[in-house]
Amino acid sequence: MDHNLILSKNDPSINEIKGQVAYKGKVKGKVRLGFLVSDLKVNIKNLILVTPMTTINHTPYLKNFSAIVTDEGGLTCHASVVAREFKKPCIVGTKIATKVLKNGDLVEVDANCGIIRKL
Repeated sequence: MDHNLILSKNDPSINEIKGQVAYKGKVKGKVRLGFLVSDLKVNIKNLILVTPMTTINHTPYLKNFSAIVTDEGGLTCHASVVAREFKKPCIVGTKIATKVLKNGDLVEVDANCGIIRKL
């Protein structure tokens, strides 16, 4: 079953989310949901930013995250371009990451394969 197409909100059976690789890499860390720019103003190591999308206002804070995951976007979106510039693993276009993942969830971002796994 492709959970990226069929989603029951907060479905506990979803342990894997797929998206498009924007910059390769593999990291583990805790999720930080970013709906507002103020959500990004944290000084905690190994956080994975999970956000609907990024804009130029997010840029100064993106370098502090271990990886970037977005619901929207493609290879030329803001998150993709910034991830390549900062050399951060990045997966875009997941459609459901902000609905499935919660602040503090431990995840592995495998941006070599385009998969985010709950651990």
